[in-house]
Amino acid sequence: MKFLVLHGPNLNLFGRREPHIYGHTTLAQIDAQLAALAAELDVQLETIQSNHEGVLIDFLHSHIDAAQGALVNPAGLTQHGVPLHDAIKAMPFPVIEVHMSNIAARESWRVHSIISPAVKGTIQGLGPLSYLMGLRSLAALAAQSR
Repeated sequence: MKFLVLHGPNLNLFGRREPHIYGHTTLAQIDAQLAALAAELDVQLETIQSNHEGVLIDFLHSHIDAAQGALVNPAGLTQHGVPLHDAIKAMPFPVIEVHMSNIAARESWRVHSIISPAVKGTIQGLGPLSYLMGLRSLAALAAQSR
């Protein structure tokens, strides 16, 4: 079973960018935690980080027939990523939106996610645990659909 992990714009700066909001965990550490959990769950991960929406969309498209689910942290595309929203809706597998911070408790313009209506569910506000809970959720959803 293969799951995708998409990290959006500026997430390569985790650990350095606004540590009072996102903490000190780096993207490499998050990916390592996900890889360890994937091994425990006996699933494969394909991971990408891009500062460009089209690269994330192309990644989804290229795995449309090979993946069974995806985690996406759309970052700055959360509020404005219409093409990403549309690509997620086209996927035949469940997609879970994850955020390190609680976007509902941040600036008023961050509250609305254009991505949320396209995904199966959202996990936010739990730091790196949001990703890990998202992966566990995908594995459970995939097991249910067998």
